[in-house]
Amino acid sequence: MEQWTTEIKPKTGLLEIDFKELWRYRDLCALFVKRNIITQYKQTILGPLWYVIQPLLTTVMYMVVFGGIAKIPTDGLPQPLFYLAGICFWQYFADCLTKTSNTFVSNAGIFGKVYFPRLVVPLSDVISNLVRFGIQFMLFFVVYLYYQLFTPAEIHTNWYAFLLPLLVLMTAGLSLGFGILFSSMTTKYRDLQLLLSFFVSLWMYATPVIYPLSTITNGKLRFLMSLNPLTGIIEAFKYGMLGVGEFSWSLLGYSAAFMVVLLCLGIIIFNKVQRSFMDTV
Repeated sequence: MEQWTTEIKPKTGLLEIDFKELWRYRDLCALFVKRNIITQYKQTILGPLWYVIQPLLTTVMYMVVFGGIAKIPTDGLPQPLFYLAGICFWQYFADCLTKTSNTFVSNAGIFGKVYFPRLVVPLSDVISNLVRFGIQFMLFFVVYLYYQLFTPAEIHTNWYAFLLPLLVLMTAGLSLGFGILFSSMTTKYRDLQLLLSFFVSLWMYATPVIYPLSTITNGKLRFLMSLNPLTGIIEAFKYGMLGVGEFSWSLLGYSAAFMVVLLCLGIIIFNKVQRSFMDTV
């Protein structure tokens, strides 16, 4: 009697994740990560230098528009340092969300030919963007050291800075949750792809990236800001690394709870859609 080495079974539960299977396909995940990193700037002149150039150009634009023209305060911090702190986390979230939201549509050719856990693709997008985040964080850290060592700017780093791995993990979880949720819906409603890019642009202005949360004095507006799960994460990072902002365990706990609920909802819909998405893509 022939013995099978691999047996593929349909998932019985919408919230079911076979972590052992995901681990068995770790080599494929690593291959996707390598592909994402190499192909992004493969035919560009400057290549990976764009990882540094983009946040630098964005910071300069923010300094001119929001710091110079709009005169938005930065909690007494040098503008480059303040803006880079927000850009690091926001860019990581936005990039992960944008890429994972197109999982089914952009990979329909692969999904229709060979079996592997579909969750490997959005996970590889989140992991590959960690490389970009790491490079941009190093840029932030270089600017941080410059102002800390060679200028009279007062920067008060505290032990909350050790929460950085947790903050990155929460940001990755939020982007993955939103991404797989949108990717599941875009298989039927392609308009959501256009809506998402517009939505992400507006979302940044509802996040304390270019302004400190302390400037929001209106109670109702401040409450709406607190509903943004990224608010607590970015404020916690600024408070830990730069000593400014408003750290709140309740806001951070809300972000963590939001991430868990969002991931569960995203996985439920993702598992449901992957069973029949080839009929609609």
